Amino acid sequence: MALATKPWDAAEFLGSDADVRHYLEAAFEDGDPALIRHAFSAVTRARGMTSLARETGISREALYKAFGKNGNPTLDTLIKVTRALGVRLAVAA
Repeated sequence: MALATKPWDAAEFLGSDADVRHYLEAAFEDGDPALIRHAFSAVTRARGMTSLARETGISREALYKAFGKNGNPTLDTLIKVTRALGVRLAVAA
């Protein structure tokens, strides 16, 4: 008998601000741009694309495109989204 599996979606498990912060921190620690983009995709879907679009002034379609599989979000987009999520980008040594 074959083992039945289903895709795992991190967005289903990002229920709190702390979850979001830790998930994004882990992605940035890894440093892989594709992983960072994927983490933002999960976070934006978990928080609701419509409400983030409203808060950031960026259309839902542009958010989906920026954080999609072949997306390349601009720094402006990242800053607006992180502010709306209540986190910030920082440089540390």
